[in-house]
Amino acid sequence: MTADAVNTGISLGMPQLPAPDFPAEVRARLEADAQEVIARYPDSRSALLPLLHLTQSEEGYVSRTGIRFCAEVLGLTTAEVTAVATFYTMYRRGPSGDYQVGVCTNTLCAVMGGDAIFAELQEHLGVGNNETTPDGKVTLEHIECNAACDYAPVVMVNWEFFDNQTPDSAKALVDDLRAGRPVEPTRGAPLCTYKDTARILAGFPDEREGAVEASGGAGPASLIGLRIARGETPHAPVVRPRAETGTEGGE
Repeated sequence: MTADAVNTGISLGMPQLPAPDFPAEVRARLEADAQEVIARYPDSRSALLPLLHLTQSEEGYVSRTGIRFCAEVLGLTTAEVTAVATFYTMYRRGPSGDYQVGVCTNTLCAVMGGDAIFAELQEHLGVGNNETTPDGKVTLEHIECNAACDYAPVVMVNWEFFDNQTPDSAKALVDDLRAGRPVEPTRGAPLCTYKDTARILAGFPDEREGAVEASGGAGPASLIGLRIARGETPHAPVVRPRAETGTEGGE
């Protein structure tokens, strides 16, 4: 290594070796699952997204081994698979916890308290963004819009909604997750681990009793506009009439 390379922190050593393969029994099981997924598509490369979820269900993240697996079964290069895996934030690039706790910090959630929730959870858990607690239970991250602005501020755990959160309720939530106490989302199916969630996202059935029925549609706050458009009268005013807010000039 030259002096210039040392001074700039550039490594001129051997390139990274090819990723190791999965153990034989794991590889055989994943290949059987992968063929089931690939059969759903007229072009095999269209199965890449669910196959990334499949490998994530095995390791909890998309590793170099997972990228190699997807490339080999789909006839792609590892560069092509990596380009997709790094584009979508739903694919983890490093080991993560059993519960992915995402705090929305986009505009509406932020001003309604999302920034405060995220800051207090960082201090409470002793981790930073995209970091995992030492017990391996919770990975914390701030995320962009959850498409649930009518319930702001929103926290998601393994993609299930926890609406109208406060710093205290969010801290109680992560404490329950770490202690193994039952936690019920505000809307949607009961929680399962991140690996189990990834397998469901890969397209395999959720076999837990009642889970599919519990996956829900929009809540009342999301449907008020539709009810008004249909001429239905909401149980309570969405906003106060303008005349009640002050003078006719709006002061």
